[in-house]
Amino acid sequence: MEPAQIITLTVTSDPLDSTEPRLDRWLADHSDLSRSRIQSLISQGQVQINQAVCQSKKAIVKPGDRLQISIPPAEPLELKPLEFPLEILYEDEELIIINKPAGLVVHPSAGHENDTLVNALLAHCHTLAGIGGVQRPGIVHRLDKDTTGAIVVAKTDFTLQHLQDQIRAKTARREYLGIVYGSPREDFGTIDQPVGRHLSDRLKMSVVPLEKGGRNAVTHWQVQERLGNYSLILFVLETGRTHQIRVHSAFMGHPIVGDLEYSKGRSIGVNLSGQALHAWKLSLQHPISGETIAAVAPLPADMITLLHVLRRRTSQ
Repeated sequence: MEPAQIITLTVTSDPLDSTEPRLDRWLADHSDLSRSRIQSLISQGQVQINQAVCQSKKAIVKPGDRLQISIPPAEPLELKPLEFPLEILYEDEELIIINKPAGLVVHPSAGHENDTLVNALLAHCHTLAGIGGVQRPGIVHRLDKDTTGAIVVAKTDFTLQHLQDQIRAKTARREYLGIVYGSPREDFGTIDQPVGRHLSDRLKMSVVPLEKGGRNAVTHWQVQERLGNYSLILFVLETGRTHQIRVHSAFMGHPIVGDLEYSKGRSIGVNLSGQALHAWKLSLQHPISGETIAAVAPLPADMITLLHVLRRRTSQ
């Protein structure tokens, strides 16, 4: 049986919310685990504070506390296959790259137990169950529900680990195309601002100082086309924080068109199925052959329509 995964963290500064520095909140803001997953591990006795097991999610943490999370080995989850038409960009016995449509959740979660990309892949591949952990078999990285484009899924544990290592080492390249409000003054630039849970709205992300729980986040951008009061921008991720491009775009004063969380939802005259953000190109090293795979996902129809409308307006 595989050993448990151990994560050790030290509270080096005041917790995110100094008025209520709860254990579950601090761990969720300083690890890749969701708050619900943290709470489940706490209740199972898998979390320690200063080498003492703590089963209270409301326990107070203090600077200097040493926290340890023990994650038990993954168990296969009973998931129902879902017959769903997939646009496959690349596939072999090790991995599959999909052009994800808007509205499709990547992995099972509350309210989306059996209508996700994972369920659709189980119907297509038959080999993903149990890979990479409970509820997320084979998932290497994520795309938001309403973000379209290229996403890679591993078919074996070896490939999953190899691809995740590429993401961490920044050797995998993730390029996005987004339509934003306004026109940046410069033609290109880099946004190096930490991203974390919004200090007052826990359902959103925001630029948050490192000492308040933010995590390093770097996005490179380049204007591809100026369209009057809008711009088509190429984004390249150096890190992959939740909602990173959407948060960074809003921070620079040019939020993604159609983003209901991070923009003011101004009317553009085109009905979008999600925000105008698309994972356009994914480049990675094949875990077995070592060859470079570059998968390009065609833009969704509504983004193409929006570009046509904006170009027509600009030319008038």
